[in-house]
Amino acid sequence: MLGPATPPLELIASTPKGELKNPYNADIDAIAEEGHHRYMAAGCNGCHGGGGGGGMCPPLTNDTWVYGPASDDTLFRLIALGSDALKADGYTRIKHEVVVGPMPPFGGIIKTSDDLWRIIAFMRSKNPSSMKQVDMPYVAPAQ
Repeated sequence: MLGPATPPLELIASTPKGELKNPYNADIDAIAEEGHHRYMAAGCNGCHGGGGGGGMCPPLTNDTWVYGPASDDTLFRLIALGSDALKADGYTRIKHEVVVGPMPPFGGIIKTSDDLWRIIAFMRSKNPSSMKQVDMPYVAPAQ
């Protein structure tokens, strides 16, 4: 049975595109600090900065999401699978940042889907306007 302890890659394998939803969306501010601890523990700060303001990779604090839509589903898959696997799965780059490198897969580093959802909650807390994109549907690219 799938639950909070489910590894991210297992959750992705069992969930159709567009159907992953963050259970913490109603409590983003309350859960942000825990998400920040997990963000730091996973090493996200090495590329995106300690507060998500960027560095050698894009900031998490603006509305420019390189892969879209910036739904919970897309963010979860991007973080767990990495950008190369996301592209191979049919996602396309929708915007460009000045600083963009490949996103490595963290699905084996972040042990539970709950930890990853908390990290995404932290990311959303740094950019409250991104919440308007939470439920944007996945649209397959035209062939």
